[in-house]
Amino acid sequence: MAEAMGTSTLQLLRRLLDVAQQSAPAVARRADLNHHELSAMKLITREPIGPSDLARQLGVSSAAASGIVDRLASRGHVRREPDQDDRRRTHVVVTDSGRADILGQLMPMFLALDDLDRGLSPEDRAVIDAYLTAAIAAVERLL
Repeated sequence: MAEAMGTSTLQLLRRLLDVAQQSAPAVARRADLNHHELSAMKLITREPIGPSDLARQLGVSSAAASGIVDRLASRGHVRREPDQDDRRRTHVVVTDSGRADILGQLMPMFLALDDLDRGLSPEDRAVIDAYLTAAIAAVERLL
C-alpha cells in the first residue's frame, strides 16, 4: 500500500486537492471578502437562502450570518427579498454584480479547465471520468 500511495497519479491528485483547498482563500483575498463571506456567496449563488439556513450551513450564529449578509449587501453582492410564501421571512439573493464579481475571479480557471477538457479524446475522457468518479467516492467517505 505504501508503494501505491506514492504513484505519480496519486501525488498529482493530492496536489490538486491541496491547490483546490488553497484557491478559496486566494479568491476571497482578491474579491476583498473574508472566508465566511466567500462561503456565503457560494451558497447564495447556487440558490436564494434564508438567513437562518445560511447561519446553519456556515456554522455561525444568526447574528454573525446577519452581519455577513449586511456586509455583502453593502458591497452590492446580495440583497434581501421577501419570501413568496411567508412575507415575514426573507431570502438572500445574489445580485448580477455579485455573481459577475465572483465569476470574474474564477473565470481564468474555468477557461483553462475548459480548454483542457476540450482537448481530451473520448477514450481519455472515459478513463479520467472513471478515475475521478472513484476518487470523489473515496474522498466522500470522509464526510
